Amino acid sequence: MIQSPDQTGPRTLAQKIWDEHVVVPVNEESELLAIDRLLLHERTGGVALKSLREKGRDVMAPSMVFATMDHIVDTFPNRTDDTLMPTGKAFLQTLRDEAVRSGITLFDLDDPRQGIVHVVSPEQGIVMPGATLVCPDSHTCTQGAFGALAWGIGSTEAEHVLATATLRVKRPQNMRITIDGTLSNGVTAKDIALYIIRKLGAAGAKGHIIEFSGDTVRALDMEARMTLCNMATELSAFTAIIAPDHKVLTYLKGRPFAPDGALWEQASAYWLTLKSDDDAVFDASYQLQASEINPMVSWGNSPQHAIAIGEKVPEFETLDLGDGRATYDRALEYMGLEATSDLGQLPIDGAFIGSCTNSRISDLRRAAAILKGRTVAPGVRAICVPGSTQVKLEAEAEGLDKVFRDAGFEWRESGCSMCFFAGGESFGPGERVISSTNRNFESRQGFKTRTHIASPETVAASAIAGRIVSSVGLENGA
Repeated sequence: MIQSPDQTGPRTLAQKIWDEHVVVPVNEESELLAIDRLLLHERTGGVALKSLREKGRDVMAPSMVFATMDHIVDTFPNRTDDTLMPTGKAFLQTLRDEAVRSGITLFDLDDPRQGIVHVVSPEQGIVMPGATLVCPDSHTCTQGAFGALAWGIGSTEAEHVLATATLRVKRPQNMRITIDGTLSNGVTAKDIALYIIRKLGAAGAKGHIIEFSGDTVRALDMEARMTLCNMATELSAFTAIIAPDHKVLTYLKGRPFAPDGALWEQASAYWLTLKSDDDAVFDASYQLQASEINPMVSWGNSPQHAIAIGEKVPEFETLDLGDGRATYDRALEYMGLEATSDLGQLPIDGAFIGSCTNSRISDLRRAAAILKGRTVAPGVRAICVPGSTQVKLEAEAEGLDKVFRDAGFEWRESGCSMCFFAGGESFGPGERVISSTNRNFESRQGFKTRTHIASPETVAASAIAGRIVSSVGLENGA
């Protein structure tokens, strides 16, 4: 008989949530887990729902399934279903039809709740501490910022969750990354993430759930914590998680799908108990100091190819990231760089603020503060895409849209947009772009487009300067 792991000894936060959701062990490595929330989007959600229906099965628990339009949709003003992606309209209509048939909640294009799935779920109070949440998107780990066990799955797995509200999963290992101290001026959660990825490598957390902890992490606001957890997938992590605290409660209270009344009191009291035991054993642990971290930017074609702004592109011999020489040379060739190149001397062609990593209201406020009274450099195409319709409306109520427009940015409707060009829009071949997105893979933002990922502040500052510069560097005239 297969035995469940011992639940009487010290456990990590992730282990506790996992154990609470085990329906039955499957074998020595895997268990069948109960899933509390399933998030879908139009790129894969309609396909999973349609496949389920064609097999004669119903959605087992429609109230736990939420869908939004985000990946393929156009973000141009006055948009319609006629997306730039030739088959995009069919994806939107399929999800729309199947959502109605199955009775799940859909945030459609004309719904004020519409937006990028990992932005709207926290906004609406769908994610909750202690819950299991899955979505056919690799950056579902974003929502671990709320103390949830949230991870990305495939469309076939989504179909299984739709039919059974369960999922067979191999139990991951646990890693703790502790960050202590005060961040320097101009350093953000995005910079923390890029620093960690550079240090550990793109496979540095493979097969692990990362728990972020320490004074620095606790000091971050909720939207910054989401940014930090979002990038865990760039470490190949199963997911990331942060123990819930009063900041989580303050953020979630009163959200549409959050509990209220007596249920809120019961839930919030329980949520505050969710933490790793003091003597919990992690399979790997790292301790970092906030003072070591500076504003960061990527130089190559992987998030692990990152440096502090002002540093030169590293020589191969100085790197220890598990890549061979051919991979290093390929990155330099694709990006049009050489070892010891100074990124700050290279003109940029584009600047993009958006994505599930950095498109929330706090991101836009900080970028707007840099842009106010300034103008984008000649020849730079600059675009801002809010992460949700709610973020867009809030920004417009504060006049942030005017700041972006006056500076020379295009102001868009919400969606994934040019985080990757599934929506059909892209930057041009060979164009150098500074972007607040999470990935700088080859052709991620357009065929042969050269992407440098950084914080929204760095994107805004670079758009003004016409070259890669941090917000601190811009202020200092660097």
